[in-house]
Amino acid sequence: MYVTLVHVWVKKEHVDEFIEACRLNHEQSTQEPGNRRFDILRSAEEPEYVVLYEAYADEAAAAAHKETRHYQAWRDTVAGWMAKPRRGEKFNGLYPA
Repeated sequence: MYVTLVHVWVKKEHVDEFIEACRLNHEQSTQEPGNRRFDILRSAEEPEYVVLYEAYADEAAAAAHKETRHYQAWRDTVAGWMAKPRRGEKFNGLYPA
């Protein structure tokens, strides 16, 4: 598996809108053929901090995700709502295999 953890700090006044935009992206992303998981996590201690857990079958499937309309709509919609640029961390998924 090819996994990306995307760390996002959201402006306080846009948290609810951001979460809704993520939900819409999540619903479409989980239908992609190479998607294995697409979780939206919100910090219990810092509500403006959100982590997107994106797991794809391989790097090509993750790259294909970036070409979808729903991802591009999410990216453009939320760009102004972030307190600082999002940061992605790449991982190789070991288990489940």
